[in-house]
Amino acid sequence: MSLDSFGEFLSALDAAGELVRVRAPVAVELELCAIADRVMKSPGGGKALLFEQPVLRDGSRSTYPVAINVFGSLRRMAIALGVDDLDAIGARISELLELKVPEGILGKLSLLPRLLEVGKFPPRMRSGSPPCQAIVWQGDEIDLQRLPIITCWPEDGGPYITLPMVISRDPVRGIRNVGMYRVQQLGSRTLAMHWQRHKVGAAHWRVMAERGATMPVCIAIGADPASVYAASAPLPPTVDEFLFAGFLRREPVSLAKAVTCDLEVPADAEIVIEGYIDPREPLVTEGPFGDHTGFYSLADLYPCVHVTAVTMRENPVYATTIVGRPPMEDFYLGHATERIFLPLLKLTIPEIVDYHMPAEGIFHNLVFVSIDKQYPGHAYKVMNAMWGQGLMALAKLLVVVDKDVNVRDPQEAWWVALNNLDPERDARFTMGPIDVLDHSSRAFTYGSKMGLDATRKWPEEGFERPWPGRVVMDAATDARVRARWAELGIPLGA
Repeated sequence: MSLDSFGEFLSALDAAGELVRVRAPVAVELELCAIADRVMKSPGGGKALLFEQPVLRDGSRSTYPVAINVFGSLRRMAIALGVDDLDAIGARISELLELKVPEGILGKLSLLPRLLEVGKFPPRMRSGSPPCQAIVWQGDEIDLQRLPIITCWPEDGGPYITLPMVISRDPVRGIRNVGMYRVQQLGSRTLAMHWQRHKVGAAHWRVMAERGATMPVCIAIGADPASVYAASAPLPPTVDEFLFAGFLRREPVSLAKAVTCDLEVPADAEIVIEGYIDPREPLVTEGPFGDHTGFYSLADLYPCVHVTAVTMRENPVYATTIVGRPPMEDFYLGHATERIFLPLLKLTIPEIVDYHMPAEGIFHNLVFVSIDKQYPGHAYKVMNAMWGQGLMALAKLLVVVDKDVNVRDPQEAWWVALNNLDPERDARFTMGPIDVLDHSSRAFTYGSKMGLDATRKWPEEGFERPWPGRVVMDAATDARVRARWAELGIPLGA
């Protein structure tokens, strides 16, 4: 059964023993972040937290509870997306990609249920007054200071909305985009929109700026968990995130028309901030911000959002997150993307067996890839192909290993790679786009990246000696020892 709202998600986490209610007053200025950071870095990601008495900057208690770390474990990500294992979603995508029209009328009829499943995914407009507009602030009622928007780190430029669904529309093709970009609160009715140049929302803004046209934008906070996740997923610009969320949920996402913008928003969202960007206005200073790299990203100039309305449910919950030195909650959102998008990566690079982005690599800094090596130089072909795949172009270090290596275990992957490498022979460097947040690149968003061929080397690759086998106990002896273990009385582990 799909979760239709953020409230249903919190109830599901509560029932699963995954939610801790914090009833003591906690300040939204730094204190809440400090608590959440300690929890996120505990084994397995800790628990989801619901702060029932957040304290605003003026010392008053907010009437809106704050939820954080709700996606911050493998189990909670599975609950969010309605599966027991995230690989199950990738398996569904694989099935759809491998659809072949069978022979005979009975075979064709058996295909119909799967094709009809796809037809259920498009979002649907809800009639009547949606829950997300039970309360509406307009004009002088608008005051973002009343929302428990958190300040994460001591040197941040201000409070930040960190788990938003930023909704815009392609002014050329009319395709909706839902992205997750940090948004800085500047005042009671203004925000700074940090969308990096590689993001789809930024592309929409550039087109509108060239036209000198005002750009409508909506920021939804807290919705059904599949839609929140979809906002973070690296989908192609032609794919509507709400359509993808419908696929994940096996049920259409319910949308409603915004009050002051010609955009659609999740009908069951907790809070929606509506507004516009005027490209004729000067850009505003956004940042610094303690980022997912674990370092501060510097202040820069970004568009200003003028708020025209704030709408919300009755008794809404404010959803947020923090980023910083890994591991953090965003690692689990990224891990879901890794598992879900593996079949799509294999569609264009079929020799890939698996890949993994460990927490320490903060997504783009380190990617392990295992391949079914078929010919000399195969690892270099895969490197170049991966750097040509959307946001994988930002990957700073690709490490390619053979198919028998478990890349989801970084210790094993590094052990094999460091044994197999001849640095001068096996390293390849190239230039290209780099993540906006990478402070080490030689130029803004441009720099070098490295690929390491850590596969077994073939004679054609200049390796003439025998390649050694792994040190592994024979199966019979291993089975005999395992069967006797209780008799031996030797404890394992700490």
